[in-house]
Amino acid sequence: MTGQLRTSFLFPLLFTSFVNPDPKAKMKMNCYKDVKDTIYDYDAITLNGKELIHFKKYAGKHVLFVNVATYCGLTAQYSELNALQEEMKPFGLVILGFPCNQFGKQEPGENSEILPGLQYVRPGGGFVPNFHLFEKGDVNGEQEQKIFTFLKRSCPHPSEILGSSRQIFWEPVKVHDIRWNFEKFLVGPDGVPVMRWHHRAPVSTIKADIMEYLKKMRNE
Repeated sequence: MTGQLRTSFLFPLLFTSFVNPDPKAKMKMNCYKDVKDTIYDYDAITLNGKELIHFKKYAGKHVLFVNVATYCGLTAQYSELNALQEEMKPFGLVILGFPCNQFGKQEPGENSEILPGLQYVRPGGGFVPNFHLFEKGDVNGEQEQKIFTFLKRSCPHPSEILGSSRQIFWEPVKVHDIRWNFEKFLVGPDGVPVMRWHHRAPVSTIKADIMEYLKKMRNE
């Protein structure tokens, strides 16, 4: 409860510059063409801490990486991601969620508190994610998870604006850093990043982009 109260006070101050999309921001950027590594060189620990998942497990799949937060103003995306996972599973899409507390301090709980927070608070109503969640960790700065170092290095950010210093809780700050909760990276079936979306890109737009990408792959 303390974490929730703290978040409620921080939210109006820290979310201000993210309510209106950056007018210079695109919703999507394609990743660089000369990426040499793949996600198969990386791994992560599941939310319950019981399993180390090597991402080579997803060889041949399309993988959507998302940094998530339970008390974010974009929390409705949890339900939308559930729907996206259900609809796109026949096309080989796998969604992976990574809780992070670096944006507005909107993931203050421990790993063990994240699923109950989703189930009873936001979105609530007994919600259970149907996609994989991994341990809470950083996606920017000195302690960032290595998979996000790779993804960010592989894909330019859609926005020129990093944000206000009031919203930045990491160092060093880099040009391709993630700006807010619910940014998304799509990785192709060969393990190479394909595209990256602004955090305010609607999930419906992301679905349309993925479907267009899959259609293009079939035609090539």
